[in-house]
Amino acid sequence: MKLQIIDVLILLAYLATMVIIGFWLRKKASANKDSYLMGGKSLPWYMLGLSDASDMFDISGTMWMVALCFVYGFKSIWIPWLWPVFNQVFMMMFLSKWLRRSNANTGAEWLQTRFGKAGPGVKASHIIVIAFALIGCLGFMAYGFVGLGKFVEIFIPWNIIKPYVPFDVSAGYVPHFYGIVFTVIAMFYSILGGMHSIVLGDVIKYMVMIVACLAVGIIAWQHMDGQKLNIPTGWNNPFFGWKLDLDWSGSIPDAGKKIAEDGFGLFGIFFMMMLLKGVFASLAGPAPNYDMQKVLSTRSPKDASKMTGFVSIILLPVRYSLVVGLTVLALLYYNQINIKGPDGVADFERILPAAINTFLPVGILGLVLTGLMGAFMGTFSGTLNAAQAYIVNDIYLKYINPQARNKKVLYMNYLTGVVVVIVGVAFGFMAHNVNDILQWIVGGLYGGYVAANILKWYWWRFNASGFFWGMVAGIIAALIMPYFTTGLPLYWWPLLFAVSMAASIIGTYMAPPTNEAVLVSFYKTVRPWGFWKPVHALVVCEDPDFQANKNFKLDMFNVALGTVAQLCLTILPMYAITHMSSQLFIVLATLLVIGIILKRTWWNKLED
Repeated sequence: MKLQIIDVLILLAYLATMVIIGFWLRKKASANKDSYLMGGKSLPWYMLGLSDASDMFDISGTMWMVALCFVYGFKSIWIPWLWPVFNQVFMMMFLSKWLRRSNANTGAEWLQTRFGKAGPGVKASHIIVIAFALIGCLGFMAYGFVGLGKFVEIFIPWNIIKPYVPFDVSAGYVPHFYGIVFTVIAMFYSILGGMHSIVLGDVIKYMVMIVACLAVGIIAWQHMDGQKLNIPTGWNNPFFGWKLDLDWSGSIPDAGKKIAEDGFGLFGIFFMMMLLKGVFASLAGPAPNYDMQKVLSTRSPKDASKMTGFVSIILLPVRYSLVVGLTVLALLYYNQINIKGPDGVADFERILPAAINTFLPVGILGLVLTGLMGAFMGTFSGTLNAAQAYIVNDIYLKYINPQARNKKVLYMNYLTGVVVVIVGVAFGFMAHNVNDILQWIVGGLYGGYVAANILKWYWWRFNASGFFWGMVAGIIAALIMPYFTTGLPLYWWPLLFAVSMAASIIGTYMAPPTNEAVLVSFYKTVRPWGFWKPVHALVVCEDPDFQANKNFKLDMFNVALGTVAQLCLTILPMYAITHMSSQLFIVLATLLVIGIILKRTWWNKLED
């Protein structure tokens, strides 16, 4: 199906609305630094939750998930644990409120509440977390840039545009060309209005996405009526054994080759590695990106917990209605879609745009395109905002011009935004596909982040020196290991973690403990559980009525329930769209029971 005038008008109306919002909120955003970067910490938790969910609903990730769902079926619900997606549950139950209690503006500024403003390693720890944040932001921008280009290429064939482009673009770089064009449009909107326009734009976009995704799910549900999917045995079973055992040889051999290329055949080992890495990564807390910025932008610690919990509820069923709907349509009519790349090889990341272009009716096509284009803009703008916050707040205002007036700060935000986009696009040219960047970010770079950031929450003796050396060792190892190892980055993550943990501990004992006053202030304000006995004794001497946080067991119980609920929210549209009524009823009943329990064990106990 070709784009019709109504589809184009829907998309243009959305883009015009985003530009208007940017101009409309420009004055409010320019009031001061906090208003531009944090929305003045005055936005409601549910709007920030919608915005955070919107930022996670990106084109590249959705293309990847559709490819996974097509090849791995219901077992694909586990693979996003690579991020890990259940880190949102850890944040919901306790980490978001711990983080928000600092009242900081960025992750780097947060370090001052833990290690103080002066002392051995403090400045170095501050710089290293900024470096990590910027590398991560640039990686995610490159990831979105590549995915967007591949997506647009399906709807706007290059032979239509080529006569109007005054220079040659080779076939392999057509997605990059499209990526640059739409990145420039998104950059204008993102830089203009700051956090206020980002959140409002995300909310509008997500309303469009809800309608579009549910419409796709209903269309797929109707097509499934009376038809049977040509799938291997076990495809619609979320559970698995030691091996994956999905035999595509009798229907779509290219899918079997995809499994072999991904290295997920021994799924039991893959799952255990994901779970091990995921638990440690979740205990480390959010990485310094748009997710952390949304938590720090909430009105209170209680709102931070609510916001993070709301993300999974509003994101997963909606997103997977689209993912499963397009997967079902692609399976039913596989011979009618073309997912081969310029090299003639099947590229399963092209299923999403190909299925949209082939099966969606006029109007719905425009809504889905608008939502997914908005998804790129939302993810892009959130990531760009985080990068601007670190450069302006933690470099420019801290080390270069602490007395800068508001107008100059605003201009610096604009300038850094443009520079970050240029560098992010350059990173995108270095990647061959979405999965390359994703595997490097989640399996490599973030592996170097985990050890030092676990210790900062739960061990009193850990200091800025240990944080610096742990982060340095982790980042360097993450950057060089791909040149000396083979296979999935996930499989060499334990070595990466061990290197970073050893460096963290050695670095800690190379310097004296953090100042007692800083430790006491952090422990009393943040109130973490963990190995804080010496500091607790100091606090009790000052305040005999102070009570330690004894919620470790309750928090872990809630995390376990929340993770099961998150999986149920993910698989809910899978069972619904494929007409698996008995399983759907079990999932709904499970969600109801978990909801009743968490109302008593989590919601009723929320506190600032």
